[in-house]
Amino acid sequence: MTPEQLREIQAPVKDLYKESPTDALVSMSVTGKLDRDTLACHLPERTTSISSVHPAAGGKEATLCSGEILLESLAACAGVTFCSVATAMGIEFTDGTVTANGDLDFRGTLGVNRETPIGMQNLSLTFSVKSNAEEASINKLLQLTERYCVIHQTLSQTNPIHSSIDIQS
Repeated sequence: MTPEQLREIQAPVKDLYKESPTDALVSMSVTGKLDRDTLACHLPERTTSISSVHPAAGGKEATLCSGEILLESLAACAGVTFCSVATAMGIEFTDGTVTANGDLDFRGTLGVNRETPIGMQNLSLTFSVKSNAEEASINKLLQLTERYCVIHQTLSQTNPIHSSIDIQS
């Protein structure tokens, strides 16, 4: 793809976001099914594992954007952690799901508005389970899931990322 082709693809969405900023805000969601028996979280099956530009930034529908992959990682890690902690605590549940949500305002990443944050905002996790456990135990389960979920902790803390590039000829 040439720079001109990229500009041609993104120009209409950039113009739309200048005219209607609310159209740039995309809410994303991923729901995984909790499997306490195998300490797993089953994510929706995808027809592709190709990551590309989100349609709101001029990409194609058939690929996953990095925001969707981030939410999948959060849901998967939180789901596995929830199952593990529930098992360790002896909390029984059935028919459980975890949903990871986040909003992305594409005006930031497309450079339409420099004041718009770049990155996912309003991240949330929602667990839905059938259980006869006491409310205090369920609340402790949630608290420990947040504490021991690697992705949750990584995203909720300020973590500098060190980038480098290795140029090969």
